[in-house]
Amino acid sequence: MTGHKNGINDKVTLGTLLVALGIIYGDIGTSPLYVLKAIVGEKAITETLVYGGISCVFWTITFLTTLKYIVLTLRADNHGEGGIFSLYALVRRYGKFLIFPTMIGAATMLADGMITPPISVSSAVEGITNIKALESLPTVPIVIAILSALFFFQRFGTHKVGGTFGPAMLIWFTMLSTLGISQIIQHPQIFKALNPVYAFDFLVNYPGGFALLGGVFLATTGAEALYADLGHCGIKNIRITWAGVKTALLLNYMGQAAWIINLGENATLDGRNPFYEIMPSWFLIAGIIIATFATIIASQAMISGSYTLISEAMSLNFWPRVAVRQPSEVKGQIYIPTINLLLWIGCVFMVLHFDDSTKMEAAYGLAITITMLVTTYLLSYYLRFRLKWNEFFVYPLILFFATVETTFFFANANKFSEGGYITLIIALGFIFVMYSVYYGRKIRNRLTKFVDIGKYVKILQELSADENIPKYATHLIYLTKADFRHQVEQKIIKSILAKKPKRADVYWFVHLNRTDEPHTLSYDVSELVDDTIIKVNINVGFRIQPRTELYFKKIVKDLVINKELNLHIRPDGSTKYNNQPDFKFVVIERFLSVENEFSMHQGLLLNSYFFFKRLSISDERYFGLDKSDVELEYSPLLYHPADEITLKREDK
Repeated sequence: MTGHKNGINDKVTLGTLLVALGIIYGDIGTSPLYVLKAIVGEKAITETLVYGGISCVFWTITFLTTLKYIVLTLRADNHGEGGIFSLYALVRRYGKFLIFPTMIGAATMLADGMITPPISVSSAVEGITNIKALESLPTVPIVIAILSALFFFQRFGTHKVGGTFGPAMLIWFTMLSTLGISQIIQHPQIFKALNPVYAFDFLVNYPGGFALLGGVFLATTGAEALYADLGHCGIKNIRITWAGVKTALLLNYMGQAAWIINLGENATLDGRNPFYEIMPSWFLIAGIIIATFATIIASQAMISGSYTLISEAMSLNFWPRVAVRQPSEVKGQIYIPTINLLLWIGCVFMVLHFDDSTKMEAAYGLAITITMLVTTYLLSYYLRFRLKWNEFFVYPLILFFATVETTFFFANANKFSEGGYITLIIALGFIFVMYSVYYGRKIRNRLTKFVDIGKYVKILQELSADENIPKYATHLIYLTKADFRHQVEQKIIKSILAKKPKRADVYWFVHLNRTDEPHTLSYDVSELVDDTIIKVNINVGFRIQPRTELYFKKIVKDLVINKELNLHIRPDGSTKYNNQPDFKFVVIERFLSVENEFSMHQGLLLNSYFFFKRLSISDERYFGLDKSDVELEYSPLLYHPADEITLKREDK
């Protein structure tokens, strides 16, 4: 795989490293706020618990985050882009059954993302209760206010404040390291916890140690988001900054552990968060402010990642078409209003339902284990078939990752009854939408009949020259799904010839081809009949929002300038009253015919597909067509015709 077309993968400067700090590590970087608190809870402090817990955290970060994601998964860059859909686009040719695991992985990642901002911001804001006279201050309204403001300002773009993310996270990781070192100095023996023997002892001998892996797993939940943000920073910047980030995280974890162990054998945390307890009292307010800002950055990364995920899902036919806006001139920055509203509702619900971060910890992480297992599954195809690595190396490695992640999944299973069921129910909702849209569209496409344009050349030429028929448009453009240059849908020919024939000087058939590469934007032109019937293929990457009308007019302009197809000597429909060319796009919408009879599965699938289609934006908006230039027509979809009806006539 080569670097991103903008060269960001090959460019390493202090600036790009700072950008990587600000964008990549929000989720995993704020995990010290709650990981140790989740592991220790209110249990009696023992060396086995503290040393074993920290040892598990260290080796989890090493095996999953570092080895699986930083070393291996980041190799799977689709022209500089990462994430579960980019990985799927790279490997889907190698297995026709990869589609369903991909849906599950994407859905669980979106669902678990709804609890990421609440747990991060709540953990930070709850530090206020450590300040004297503010112990009883209700934090839920503050958390909701911060999250609501964050979602409200998405519509304006984050470019104005985005420049502060890198420096802010640099301050954050510096603070993590400094606070950790200040405690390690008082108990340097904590470094013994890096010995895997302590992790083994914890899992085997500590009562309930296996179940506590659910808390350990929280230290690596941001690894999946790290891969998804690959396109923003590039492999080299992520790998270089990870060395510093991992060091800062481990120093803070061990600093918290040192403070806990110094409380004495059989003591308890008594509701205290060790993250704030290791802060000097004079620094507490500043620490809370820095932590809150870091969690806002983490939340922003999750929100932006969700927009990107849904945008890719639409391009790969997994999601209903929804409005996508570009709130700023910053390349790649998008805003999806419906997803923004959905995420806001989900996050506020999580805050109100769980009330505090401790209860969120009990539910957090269950869904993301499924996402990680799916990534491991897709990664096996990438390493084995795309990179052609030896199977005797690939499969044992994948089996190791799958075993570790399956262990975490079962360790997190107890979270189901403690609130994990909420994220799984949300994930099932996302899966249902993706399944209905993908397979509903597949059925629709399968029932689409294609015809050879060659059979209709003569009649189209006659129609174009027949002055007895009123001219419908100078340039008549149809969007077609036909991959082959000589084919179009039967419904398009019917639209031109049936009822009132549509006479035009030039008939254009434009095919929008969504590529497996993220940023492709190219075209080719085939002249099927001299200056009368022309086929255009526009190749658009799966991360680009289509602007078909703009592309088409640019293509025609280029053809005229280059004096191709003789378009430069033909009238374009402009007049002395209007110098604009006469273009008319025809979009044919399908609807489910009432004549259909379905089985229960067929009915649920197709009715759900058309329901989501009605809720989504129109084809003309999705493809980037101006309403003034578009004629909308409707064509029935007949999937399973009703049995022949026998009507008996009764004489009066």
